Amino acid sequence: MLEASGARAHVYTSPHLVRFNERIVLAGEEIDDATLIDVLNRVRDANAGAPLSFFEATTAAAFLAFSEHDADYAIIEVGLGGRYDATNVFAPRACAITPIDYDHAEFLGRDLAGIAREKAGIIKPSVPVFTGPQHELVDAVLEAEARKARAPIQSWGQDFRAYRQQGRLLFETDKELLDLPLPALAGDHQIMNAGLAIAVARDIGISPDHIATGLSAATWPARMQPLMSGPLVDIAADLGAEVWLDGGHNPHAAQALSAHMASLEARSPRPLILIMGILANKNASAFLDYFEGLAAGLVAVDIPDHASLSPDVLVELAATRGMAAIVGSNLTDALQKAVDMGDALSRQAIEEPITPPRILICGSLYLAGRVLAENA
Repeated sequence: MLEASGARAHVYTSPHLVRFNERIVLAGEEIDDATLIDVLNRVRDANAGAPLSFFEATTAAAFLAFSEHDADYAIIEVGLGGRYDATNVFAPRACAITPIDYDHAEFLGRDLAGIAREKAGIIKPSVPVFTGPQHELVDAVLEAEARKARAPIQSWGQDFRAYRQQGRLLFETDKELLDLPLPALAGDHQIMNAGLAIAVARDIGISPDHIATGLSAATWPARMQPLMSGPLVDIAADLGAEVWLDGGHNPHAAQALSAHMASLEARSPRPLILIMGILANKNASAFLDYFEGLAAGLVAVDIPDHASLSPDVLVELAATRGMAAIVGSNLTDALQKAVDMGDALSRQAIEEPITPPRILICGSLYLAGRVLAENA
């Protein structure tokens, strides 16, 4: 939306999927290797051997790069939590808080109100804050923290809302109703994400026309991404199977993913087969709960170079939810097994026609990054 309006925007996000450079975008272009090496070396030298985490170092490097390249805005994604996050060191033009749920429990705990207070730590005195759909408890915490900071707050459902109607996205406040194209990103959860972005965009003066252009042009790899070609996808495509990729790794993401898969099933029935790898510190059981009765099978994979949950454990969890479940030795093997499993599950008798499966690769951004790298 900013770029459609003619503005130049830096962007800092994490983690990366394939290349580290993805994390730091300078006025629309990923940081080049030479600039990245330069700012990392200067951060290391300035730190002079003091304790420094990976994320602190990369955040400092990003901000150093931003300071030396012209732009009108910087969009900064908080890494984790909020209050004590390395990104939380300046007064922004606006703050946005997407739906808060249980994640990173080893750092943030399992108290939803406490998690909300940590997330609310990005709220700054007198700086507008916008919040997406939240649990009632979370809404109350965010509103209380905004009052403490005397920060004007606009909340989903109270001050603005967005919804799908007749193939369009409608954004509504007490003052205006915008008729916009649906976001290019798939899934009803992206309607909510778009609504939150539109609320911020209107506050900083972006026009409806530029908002519409931004919605239509938005891309975000590994977020409900249909994979159309590549060596991995060719295994499935030759037999007519669909392949989708999403890096969501917590129950909240699973809820959105399963809802989109259910909507696809309603329009075009196919056996749904998950290819899944997930880190050991994530709640795999709660993730799979959302696919019970929806996914017919699961192929579990390891995530190389990361502390992932044992594929054998993942198979056991899937089996208790009524899914046919096996282990894939690697991504190529997993794709082939998913196709074979889908074919077998699509018919009750050998003479019946085969319905190619719908395959969803999910459970981890690290796994998603590996898929994109191997499928390039």
